[in-house]
Amino acid sequence: MFFYCHNCHNCHRKQIFARFLAGIGKNVYICTRIRLKSLPIDENMEYISVIEFAKKYGISERTARNYCANGKIEGAFLTGKTWNIPTDAELPGRKPTKKRLSPLLSTFREQKAMKLKGSIYHRTQIDLTYNSNHIEGSRLTHDQTRYIYETNTIGISDEAISVDDIVETINHFCCIDYIIDHAEDKLSESLIKQLHLILKSGTSDSKKDWFMVGDYKRLPNEVGGMDTCPPKEVHQRMQALLSEYNAIKRKSLEDILDFHVRFEQIHPFQDGNGRVGRLIMFKECLANNIIPFIITDALKLFYYRGLREWGHIRSSYARLLPKGRKNGYLTDTCLTAQDQYKAILVHLKVAFLI
Repeated sequence: MFFYCHNCHNCHRKQIFARFLAGIGKNVYICTRIRLKSLPIDENMEYISVIEFAKKYGISERTARNYCANGKIEGAFLTGKTWNIPTDAELPGRKPTKKRLSPLLSTFREQKAMKLKGSIYHRTQIDLTYNSNHIEGSRLTHDQTRYIYETNTIGISDEAISVDDIVETINHFCCIDYIIDHAEDKLSESLIKQLHLILKSGTSDSKKDWFMVGDYKRLPNEVGGMDTCPPKEVHQRMQALLSEYNAIKRKSLEDILDFHVRFEQIHPFQDGNGRVGRLIMFKECLANNIIPFIITDALKLFYYRGLREWGHIRSSYARLLPKGRKNGYLTDTCLTAQDQYKAILVHLKVAFLI
């Protein structure tokens, strides 16, 4: 094996390397018979050893040598067998490890692209849309929701149907597509506002001057007889909530539920807060490899009670939660909903966890 001298343009045999070559980067060397001042180094620069560099950055000496040998530390050069590293050299940045996609999210995206009927994507579109809208007062039946999704018709009805119920059903289908496409995106004010914009566009509310579609409320509102955040404080409260939530590196189900409760307490939009909040929960479960869930009409009262009593009731799952944060009704309700959704996944033979 030969080494090529970058300076004198001669080749040198491998056995000469240890005594006569100085490296200036990956596979680039200068023979030491060239005077030191001829080397491409800064004479005013101070240098440290591999041992000192490794100690400085808390890495192994072997890792430091590999960085030098692979040309990852700028200005490092080899004299004999000793690496000389500039004192101000920085630790090479590591490429961020790509987060593995949850199998369920991959399945959703694949089936969405295929428009596959009878799939988990198909079923989720109908079930999540029907239940979330029904909780908020929609009069459409599950069959009518399915007809709209599958045939763009509502079927036969014996009573008048609200146009808004139909529009918001179609919009909710689009919201689910949006959270599937953006499941891995960091939760932000713009993403949340976009969900509201999709949900409420084309409704009778959108034609009201005071109703802000895709933006925070202008007028005070309440939920369940309780006052919510004043309009002028919404932006600040949402920023603080998102900052705290996004600082959590590994989000648990409890973290997602805690965000949901606080989001609903702020109630940032004039209307549509419940549906947007439940869409966010579904998105964040997908993003964090947690089995998502659908709050069904049968669980609605338990869900509402859980929102009111978050932080006050001990849970039968207390052993799974950190001390001081035992939140019974909502946690139990969502775990029940999670079990129901998991049963559907198993039935359809859909992989759901990494």
